[in-house]
Amino acid sequence: MSKYVKSLVAEDLRQRLQNVNDALLVNMVGLKVNTNTRLRAELRRKNINVMVIKNSLGLRATQGTPLAPMFEGLTGTAAVCWGGEDIVSLAKEITKLIRDDKNAPFSARGGVMDGERLTAEQVDQVSKWPSRLEQLSIVAGQILSPGAKLVSQLTAIGGALASQIEQRGQESQEAAEPAKAE
Repeated sequence: MSKYVKSLVAEDLRQRLQNVNDALLVNMVGLKVNTNTRLRAELRRKNINVMVIKNSLGLRATQGTPLAPMFEGLTGTAAVCWGGEDIVSLAKEITKLIRDDKNAPFSARGGVMDGERLTAEQVDQVSKWPSRLEQLSIVAGQILSPGAKLVSQLTAIGGALASQIEQRGQESQEAAEPAKAE
């Protein structure tokens, strides 16, 4: 490829990856055509993009971006995966597909998260983290917990008092009924 063509391809890749801050590298070498097609379709349904690119072009296209560490020192063929809800949901989906025996040679090679390079082992660790939605629900629970506890403690005292008043009322009613009967 001439330098001009390489620069055009690198610019196209830069445009495609312009707003991408987190991505994963996967190995798709050895996948059968049907498996590759099924895998890509499944990822597409979950809004995850997959693109096989040459390492040197990837390095050139991502220079000065948060994705640059992903291609530094990379050898062999790799495909870039990005998209999904967040990097955790992306890692969860990729590791789920890796564990499926139907996708046998498919594997994680690493990636980048917040500008820092990830290894394949770190991708597996990230997949075990709570997703963004799970994190929001945990934070909401922690915020609401003290107020809910306070309300339950305040209403418990009021409920006990109301119960005692009701008991006293019933006792005085029972005492008044036999007096009326005589």
